[in-house]
Amino acid sequence: MDINISNRIGVIGSGSWATAMIKMLTDNQSEKEIYWWVRKQEDIDYIASFGHNPSYLTAVEVKIPMENISPDPKYVFDNSAIIVLNTPAAYLKDALKDLTAEDFKEKIIVSAIKGIIPDENQIVGEYLCERYQIAEDNIIVIGGPCHAEEVSQEKLSYLTFGCNDVEKAKLVARFYESRYINTIISDDTLGIEYGAVLKNIYALAGGIGHGLGFGDNFQAVLISNAIREMEYFMDNINPSGRDINASAYLGDLLVTAYSQFSRNRTFGNMIGKGYSVKSAQLEMNMVAEGYYASGCIQSIIARHQLDMPICNMVYEILYNKSPAMKEMNILAQKMN
Repeated sequence: MDINISNRIGVIGSGSWATAMIKMLTDNQSEKEIYWWVRKQEDIDYIASFGHNPSYLTAVEVKIPMENISPDPKYVFDNSAIIVLNTPAAYLKDALKDLTAEDFKEKIIVSAIKGIIPDENQIVGEYLCERYQIAEDNIIVIGGPCHAEEVSQEKLSYLTFGCNDVEKAKLVARFYESRYINTIISDDTLGIEYGAVLKNIYALAGGIGHGLGFGDNFQAVLISNAIREMEYFMDNINPSGRDINASAYLGDLLVTAYSQFSRNRTFGNMIGKGYSVKSAQLEMNMVAEGYYASGCIQSIIARHQLDMPICNMVYEILYNKSPAMKEMNILAQKMN
């Protein structure tokens, strides 16, 4: 079967969201070839034997040929025209460490990463443009609201595809559409990325409040203040005509703040109950992007001299070890 090179899609990452990506791509009816970078050879061996990821979304059947799954990211890059990056933001540099700008040349790069690159304090799109000389028009970002667990259950979900070149966003989106995946097209790449970073911090705040014993009434006020704080941040960093109430911003914030599947809410809840950061990370055994995002976004807030009380509260609790109840009570007096 001849497949045009533009229909060759590679996925970098093997966690729950990456596994959900594999499911979405294989359930879509468009003609394509899919390649998958799975970091551990033992996981690849397990997939070969049982047809499932042994660590994440274990009920999802892997339906791509085993010869297309490799622990070598360069193999996936060499065989793909569209590359979907789907690792935690903190691990992206390590995943790409053996690749050069030449490997990215003439490829469409899709970031499904909802985080910020530590050390550089850059969203993924900015980091890729600077490090690998990728044209902005060749970078697409995927936003929610969408949790991997609901994708695995084939519950109706929505993905937002953002790109400066909306025709490229449409091209990639069509590979994801199915009876349970609807897609939305946007040209607000920066807004989608920053929204994804901030909503994780706000979900952490909500989780901390819940762990401390604050109720749903407080949570509603917290999240309504959070969407206004997000809009204030974006208007200062990247002003545009975006509608902050759109699914990629408010919708993604709501699902991350309230869903039982939200890692960031779960992480925050543990902090509110008295767990240390380290003990919460060990018990979860999954990455809560909001923790890293909180440390990174703080430098951006300081650089632009922004007033971000919710972000500041989370940072004080996580990084300066200030008592959670003290900080939440201070925040409560500032909200309206």
